[in-house]
Amino acid sequence: MNFQTGLEIYSMNYMKRNVVKKLVIMKMQDSENYNPVRIKTTTCEITFANRWDHFLARLGIKRNERRVEPGLYKIGNPTSESPVFVTANYRLSFDALRSNLSGIDGYILVLNTFGINIWCAAGKGTFGTGELIRQINETELLKVIDHKKLILPQLGAAGVSAHRVKNQTGFNIEYGPVFANDLKDYLKTHLATPEMRKVKFSLKDRFVLIPVELTHFILPMALAAVMVYFISGYLPMLSIIAATLAGVVLFPILLPWLPTADFSSKGFILGVLIASPFIFLTFTNSSSGIWQKAGISLSYFLILPAVTAFLTLNFTGSTTFTSRSGVEKEIFTYFPIMVWMFGIGLLLSLSLIFTNLF
Repeated sequence: MNFQTGLEIYSMNYMKRNVVKKLVIMKMQDSENYNPVRIKTTTCEITFANRWDHFLARLGIKRNERRVEPGLYKIGNPTSESPVFVTANYRLSFDALRSNLSGIDGYILVLNTFGINIWCAAGKGTFGTGELIRQINETELLKVIDHKKLILPQLGAAGVSAHRVKNQTGFNIEYGPVFANDLKDYLKTHLATPEMRKVKFSLKDRFVLIPVELTHFILPMALAAVMVYFISGYLPMLSIIAATLAGVVLFPILLPWLPTADFSSKGFILGVLIASPFIFLTFTNSSSGIWQKAGISLSYFLILPAVTAFLTLNFTGSTTFTSRSGVEKEIFTYFPIMVWMFGIGLLLSLSLIFTNLF
């Protein structure tokens, strides 16, 4: 194929009356519009519609639908020597990358992570070696660029085996900075400074997680609270609300200051702190007998920490404090304890209610 003239020549031999003939077919292509590889176009502009989409995603509204089509995108006017950046097909990840590429001509290779962000997808294996190799082959990347270098986000390193990608495609993996806003400085030397490699999880970052968790749990919390109110009264109702909000709101805020390393044990500690005022109020304001007060207090002690600890597990995939193997170990270690505590506390509460009725 001659890309400058747009002249495509097909040549073949065939037999006619026992004589070998040569058939030459020439086909003209529009050289300006001819595109042997399907490359989509994007820009660095973030529109109001994009920002509204981000806002809804932060609230957890149709969060799994915030996806872009996997494949190869161009931004600006790239050449065969332009850099290739790799990202996930989660809308916020894609927009975070392209919005920081103003003035840069390049390509963006989007992996199909099923709408999951890079960090979580790397842990799940969808931002992984197999998907990267598949997209390299499907987009025919070797026909688009002359170099063999891909720039991946640092937080995606856990899911990608660089040597396997090199062996199967010939492409070298280069891990860029943690945050996309450092890319312009990184591209000057292709060396990440220690500051670029540092993973931060500031109070602002933790606050961002709260709305989506609240959206998921506010309705179950409200239903449970109403049911408990009609069965046991306002104090147990408030305890359910407090335990839920502790796991969803207080935990991410207090995360660095809660002792122990495991999220579950941090959640148990926070749950005990939340249960303490309700235990105190039970002994000081209740007219029940001492054994009944002890039973109610024990039910608070068993149920509330279990609820809070369970909710804290949702944050294990939102931080860099944890690893995939660490999370699995934590779940197998603490989840049975949560179930037993909640189950015993629930049975104790029901037995106390049954005793009062009869």
